[in-house]
Amino acid sequence: MVFNWFHRQFNEKEEKQDSGVSPDTVTEETQSETEVSPDTKTEETPVVAETTSSETEETQPETLSVEEEVVTPTWMQKSSGLDKLKESAIDDLPEPEPEATVTPSEEEEESAWSAQVLANQGRKPEEISEEEISWLKQLRRGLGKTRRNFLNQLKAVVGKGPLNEDAVMEIEALLLQADVGIEATDYIIETLQAKMREEALPLESAIAYLKEIVQEILERPFQDKNTPVTFAPEKDQLNIWLITGVNGAGKTTTIGKLAHLGQKSDYRCLIAAADTFRAAAVEQVKTWGDRANTEVVANPSQNSDPAAVVYDAITKAQSKGTELLLVDTAGRLQNKKNLMEELGKIRKVIDKKAPDAKIESLLVIDASLGQNGLKQAEAFTKVARLSGVVLTKLDGSSRGGVALAISKQLNLPIRFVGAGEGIEDLRPFSSYEFAEALLS
Repeated sequence: MVFNWFHRQFNEKEEKQDSGVSPDTVTEETQSETEVSPDTKTEETPVVAETTSSETEETQPETLSVEEEVVTPTWMQKSSGLDKLKESAIDDLPEPEPEATVTPSEEEEESAWSAQVLANQGRKPEEISEEEISWLKQLRRGLGKTRRNFLNQLKAVVGKGPLNEDAVMEIEALLLQADVGIEATDYIIETLQAKMREEALPLESAIAYLKEIVQEILERPFQDKNTPVTFAPEKDQLNIWLITGVNGAGKTTTIGKLAHLGQKSDYRCLIAAADTFRAAAVEQVKTWGDRANTEVVANPSQNSDPAAVVYDAITKAQSKGTELLLVDTAGRLQNKKNLMEELGKIRKVIDKKAPDAKIESLLVIDASLGQNGLKQAEAFTKVARLSGVVLTKLDGSSRGGVALAISKQLNLPIRFVGAGEGIEDLRPFSSYEFAEALLS
């Protein structure tokens, strides 16, 4: 059964197609992938050969069925990396290991919490995918450090009594430590104090009210921009998503994960490797394209024109009936003028070549950078017309509060959130689920 992650629902129409209603369409698409563009395929063959031999252990778990993914969580990929670190005599970084070793009781507690979060949103058992349960557990673990730091210190100050001014000052300090930012922190504290003047707030009530405030902050950009919360490609239409962000934020990885998410949700996907100036960027995109089973359009020559790559990608997308074209754009901020000109040139190509395409522009931000990542994002907002943010690397970071800073200071909606290194560890953002994972 096909589960559309963008809409968070099972898609009956696509399920029927999978069961054999239109096999001709499937075979035609399969043949087009192997025959339409021999130039591109010959260019990709070495990459496949290199990656399949060295990354077999990584790739196999990511192509398993839904049921097998639940049995073998994707965070297992992390353990091998941690073992290598231990072998290299890095003895002072033991914290991630407890999160990779979950006891049966903790597993049951996380599953019950995940099911309750979905039920609170009006979801019926038959409407819930097992992958959603697995993802919510992953998100909660990813925000574990931020949550524990905040709640443990707050409980130590307040005890079992109602919230007081000392507790509010402690909350303010904790919010700033979590990189919530000054603007969002001030708003939270002022709102809390106003509530305290109306009634006494026991600790549990205070935390519940904090969740409401957090959710309100995260949803404000959607309301201000009058944009729907659901962020999904239109079926049977070309959607072009420009992915931008500084080098190192996880831009290339995000493109691969979005392609995988699109394929799982039954969209026909294609990737354009248009970050042509960064060393090895094209090869990295091809590697992720191989892992996501998504074709990559690239120019073999170095320093080629990004707009020309996008032009070729649109041509191929139109010939194949592609529904989601993901474009890897430049990640440089050293010269804002050149970056703005490059993005502008790409936009002109899209407007001319695919005037009816639905265009979105997403900024990838590394959550582990906290306020530094926010400053980078502010610079990008000045040169790019952004539709929203992809917040990556929440796992293992105590700076999960940066999501609130992004919403409050940049007024940008968060569209996707990543909480792990695996190809499954990026999912559409939900303000309610985030608030629950952050403060439950």
